[in-house]
Amino acid sequence: MTVDLRGPRSGPRPLHLPGGISLRVERRALLVGVLLAAAALMAAVLLIGTGDYPIEPWDVVRTLLGNGTPANDFIVNDLRLPRVLVALLVGAALGMAGAVFQSVSRNPLGSPDLLGFGYGSAVGALVVIILFKGSATAVAAGALLGGLLAGVAVYLLAYKRGIQGYRLVLVGIGASAVLVAVIQYLITKAQMTEATRAMVWLTGSLAGRDWAQVWPLLAVCAVLFPLILGHGRALRMMEMGDDAAYALGVPVERTRLLLMLAAILLTTAASAAAGPISFVALAAPQLARRLTRSPGGNLLTGALMGAVLLLASDWASQRAFGADQLPVGVVTGLVGGVYLLWLLVTERKAGRI
Repeated sequence: MTVDLRGPRSGPRPLHLPGGISLRVERRALLVGVLLAAAALMAAVLLIGTGDYPIEPWDVVRTLLGNGTPANDFIVNDLRLPRVLVALLVGAALGMAGAVFQSVSRNPLGSPDLLGFGYGSAVGALVVIILFKGSATAVAAGALLGGLLAGVAVYLLAYKRGIQGYRLVLVGIGASAVLVAVIQYLITKAQMTEATRAMVWLTGSLAGRDWAQVWPLLAVCAVLFPLILGHGRALRMMEMGDDAAYALGVPVERTRLLLMLAAILLTTAASAAAGPISFVALAAPQLARRLTRSPGGNLLTGALMGAVLLLASDWASQRAFGADQLPVGVVTGLVGGVYLLWLLVTERKAGRI
């Protein structure tokens, strides 16, 4: 593997890989990605050490390397590590899914939160909880199926000789309103036990997550992350418009459909693992783009930013409110609501809405 160091200092540099593969690497984006990865690792170590039985960071690292005490080994590897891994994977999945949708729609509001896919997962999960009284595995399957059906419905309703960004957002907002009404109807028909279980799921929480949630989500991310990153160049060309992308040889509709399906699967898999975590998919890509100052999807940095945001939110949910621990979805909702207002004001001042 060789890196060509010639060319202007401020521009992207070609990275030549074995097999004739060449990538364009921007130094600032690379630096931001490395710093975000380091921040995610540090946040994970701190979060593993947080709880009723606090563990110092170096003891956490020692335990993860297999040199901890039996007590630390049980607490770290059996109790806390699965929750942190779920947080990391859910945040990364939502961050990358949000980056895809914002690039496809060419709109900073093009997020799974606003397009209805999270609510579709919620409807699927609530149908299993309330109507069928299913197990946790069945609830996860229902959330996955509900999100996929919502995604397909939004795509078909928004399609008219192609997908236009604002049409996709408007259809998604309408679908969200309908799905919220369905959620409220299902809750009114539920018994007290099922209604309580449904509300806990709808809040979005990482409490009680174990290895049963880690492995399926890890498998989904392992398949879809490389698929999406492999289409990063085509996605960047599509941001210039369909005609320009066609002229450059990109099969626009096929690529758009593939990327949207992959992003929907990431969103629904994340919802199946932790419930509907709001605003991470909306905020992470935009924050990553502002840090990198780079056009395009910022797919990898968006994923890393999503992981950092969710890990930080989970830490805040456990430590920032005293003895009262909040579900992580409450924290992301509070922070994300403020961010959404700021984003709307910014877009309005720029004349884009």
